[in-house]
Amino acid sequence: MADTVFLNGHVVTVDAQDRIAEAVAIKGNRIVAVGTTEQIKKLIEPETNIIDLQGKSLLPGFIDAHLHITIYGTNKLGVDCKARGIRSIEELLAALRERAETTPEGEWVRACGFDENLMIEQRYPTRAELDAVSGKHPIFVMRTCAHHSVANSRALERAGYDKQTPDPQGGRIDRDGQGELTGFLVETAHMKMFELAAFSEAEYKEGLRLASEDFVAAGITSVHDAGGYGPDNYRAMQKAVQAGDVKVRIYAIICALNQSEDFVRRMIDAGMVTGTGDERFRIGPAKVFTDGASIAPTMAMREPFDSRPGDCGILYYEQDELNTILGEAHAKGFQITAHAQGDRAIDMLLTCFETALAAHPRKNHRHRIEHAGVSSPDLLARMARLGVVPIPNPAFIYDHGDSYVKNIGERVGHMFPARGQADLGIIAAGASDCPVTDFNPLIGIHAAVNRRSKTGQPVGTNQRVTVMEAIRMFTWNGAYASFEEGIKGSIEPGKLADLVVLNGNILSHPHERIKELKVEQTMIDGKIVYQSQDEEVLKA
Repeated sequence: MADTVFLNGHVVTVDAQDRIAEAVAIKGNRIVAVGTTEQIKKLIEPETNIIDLQGKSLLPGFIDAHLHITIYGTNKLGVDCKARGIRSIEELLAALRERAETTPEGEWVRACGFDENLMIEQRYPTRAELDAVSGKHPIFVMRTCAHHSVANSRALERAGYDKQTPDPQGGRIDRDGQGELTGFLVETAHMKMFELAAFSEAEYKEGLRLASEDFVAAGITSVHDAGGYGPDNYRAMQKAVQAGDVKVRIYAIICALNQSEDFVRRMIDAGMVTGTGDERFRIGPAKVFTDGASIAPTMAMREPFDSRPGDCGILYYEQDELNTILGEAHAKGFQITAHAQGDRAIDMLLTCFETALAAHPRKNHRHRIEHAGVSSPDLLARMARLGVVPIPNPAFIYDHGDSYVKNIGERVGHMFPARGQADLGIIAAGASDCPVTDFNPLIGIHAAVNRRSKTGQPVGTNQRVTVMEAIRMFTWNGAYASFEEGIKGSIEPGKLADLVVLNGNILSHPHERIKELKVEQTMIDGKIVYQSQDEEVLKA
C-alpha cells in the first residue's frame, strides 16, 4: 500500500517511451506504481496522503548537472549585485561601504554578480574607488561569469601582486600605461584572489543551507556541484549533507577554481574515485579548466571574436599538459571532464579523451564536457563517436544571448547546440552554472525550446528542441551524466521518489511562456520538502 499518492495529473514520466500517466504511488522513499488514477486508487489506505494534481504536471525532480552550490550560497552572505539590482558604480560602492562598516578590520568585503554591461557607466570600478571605500579591508568584486574580478590595494597585497609580478599562465594582472596595477584580474590571476577570499567552515555551511532552500523551491532535487574553494568546500558539503542542512542530492565534481590540476592530483593520490559515496553525496568526475568564459568573452576560439579582431581567447594549458593531468585521472578510474567553452578548447579536450582512451580503453566512461559552448558539427561528430556527455547551459542563451550575437556572430548557430546533439544521439545534460545564471530549470527549458534572449533577439534558432527533449535534458540526462539513471531521472517503479509538481501542464502550456510556470511542490526521498505558499500558484 502507498504512503503518498498523486492522482488526476499529467505525469511526465520521461521513461524510454516518454509516456504520460495520470497517477503515481509512493512507499517510503521509492516509487512503487505508475498508472491511471483508478489503478493507483487501489493502493490507498486510511493513512495514505492523497494529493490531487487537478491536471497539473508531475515531473521527475529536476537535476542541474553543473552549478556551484557553495559559491551561490556564500554569495548571499556578501553584496549580491544581482539580488540587489545594482545598476551603477555609485550603488556598488555604497553597498560595499555599508558592508565594510559592519565587517571587522582586516576581514574580507566581497561582492558578486557584478556585470559592467548593466552599469550606467558601462565599466568596472577602479582600484582607487575601492581603496576609497576602505583601506582597512581587502575588497573583492567578482564578475558574474566568475572568471574576472576587481580588487583594492589591500587585497592585491594579500595576493602578493605588485608591479613586478608576472602574469600567470592562463591569466592577466591588468596594468595602466605606467605599469601600475588597475586592480582588474583575468582568469587564473582572478582564481588566486578568489581562493584567498575564501570563507570559514561555518560560513560555508550556512551558505549551503541557504542554497539548498532556494534550489528545492525551484524543483531541483539533485545537483552536480562544479567546484569552488577546494578541500574545505568538500568537507563542509559532506557535513551539511550529514546534518540534513542540505536536502538536494550532490554529485561532487573534483575541482577547485584555483589551480584545479593540483586539487585533482591530491584527490587521485588520496585514493578517491568517481562513484564513491551514496544516494545523498557521491564523488563525481575530475575536472580542470581549459579556457575562459563565454560571456566575457575569453573562451578559446579557432577564429577571432567578431567583436575583438585578432583575439582568440585564453587557454589554460597546452595539449600535452591537459593530456597528462586528465589522462592520469582516467587511468585511475575517474570520469573526467573540463570547463571548455570555445571550439578550440573543446577540440583540445576531445583530443585528450581520444588519447586517454587509446592508452587505457574503457567502455561506458561517460567523460563530460562542462559547457561545451561553441560546438561545431565536426566537434559534435567526435562527441557522438566517443560517447561524450556535454553539459550545456541553455539559460545562457536567455541571459547572455545578445552578447553572444555581438561577440561570435553567426557562430551562435553552434552555441549550446541542443538540436544537433539530440539528432546525433548525444546525451546532453542541462545545467545553469548558477550563480552565473538563474538556477530555475524552467528558464533553462524555456531557453532550449525558444532560443531567444531576454530582449527577444533570436539566438541560433536552428538549435531549438521540443519541450519534451528539454525536460529530458534536466531530468534523465542529468542522471545519466552521473551514472545514476537506474535510480532517478524518470518516474518509474523502483526509482527514488524525487518529484516536482508544477502549477500547470507544461506540455500544453504556450512554449513561449514556459518560464512563467512555477513549482508548487517538491518531493525528495518521498517527503515534501517544499510547498508553495504563493496564492497564485495554489489557485492555478
